[in-house]
Amino acid sequence: MITRRTVIAAAAAFALSAPAAVAQAPIQFRISTAGAEQDWLARSLYQFKENVEKDLPGQIAISVHPNSSLFRQGTELPAIQRGNLEMSTMTTFEIEQQLPEYGIFSAGYVFRDYDHMRKVMDGPIGKEYIAAVASKMGIEIIDFIYLGTRQVNLRQYRDVKTPADLAGVKLRMPPGAGWTALGRGLGVTPTPMAMPEVYLAMKSGAIDGQENPLALARYNNLQEVSQQFVLTDHLVQPVAFAIAKPVWDKLTPAQQAAMRKHARTAAQFNDQGRLKDEKELVAFFEKAGLKVTKPDLAAFKASVDKQYADAGLSQKWQKGLAERIANTK
Repeated sequence: MITRRTVIAAAAAFALSAPAAVAQAPIQFRISTAGAEQDWLARSLYQFKENVEKDLPGQIAISVHPNSSLFRQGTELPAIQRGNLEMSTMTTFEIEQQLPEYGIFSAGYVFRDYDHMRKVMDGPIGKEYIAAVASKMGIEIIDFIYLGTRQVNLRQYRDVKTPADLAGVKLRMPPGAGWTALGRGLGVTPTPMAMPEVYLAMKSGAIDGQENPLALARYNNLQEVSQQFVLTDHLVQPVAFAIAKPVWDKLTPAQQAAMRKHARTAAQFNDQGRLKDEKELVAFFEKAGLKVTKPDLAAFKASVDKQYADAGLSQKWQKGLAERIANTK
């Protein structure tokens, strides 16, 4: 026979156990990235997931969604800011749309090489950038990762020495004012297009080429529809491990420290692998029958700088920031 005392005791026991059950539920992090699953970027995110979950068992659960399988490329940032997504690999171009004063981080030829980029992003300038993104955009950057150095990839061979030699070339580039200015500086006609469409567009001749780090071209098998890479070195590109700040702020200091630690480990894994790939991929493409050529980089840099000025973008950049970046050794 169930007595009133039994019911009260059961209710009390449930009330005491419920908070504990809730507290044990892990915090869910979904990471959306456009990176191909076999690329170093996505591989580093899987490593990040494994290390965080091992270090914080039952506290944090992470799922990685490569190939824009969860959110279409370009929609992750607004999804984070709306509270619909916890984490993504955010580009400086996406930040520039909301913080044009920091648009220089998306500028062509602003970083001399990987080491220069790393010193800037890991130093005082990078810390100021991270603080501005957190306070003005509601997004916490826990580290930067190297996406690669972007090169021009052509469907048909051209003798390219200066931007004038790329006149009339329809080159796939992401959309946005910064990308458009960069493309015009390279001498091409920038043509926005989703990356999954590029292979068939190059095969059919709908576009004349695309620009990306060599590894991304390789993982998308673009050597099958190409004749040439022009090593313009036009963009040494960092992307950010970006987390919705409301979610980040709910983590304990120990959890935040673990996330930062493992983001750095993942970034190092990515960066070392990608740098090694970049040294080997020229030989890979040449063996596949492609021409790999080097143009006059000074001519390309001067043309790109002029386009940023003509488009009114460089006037929006924080005063003195270009000089501080250039003087970082």
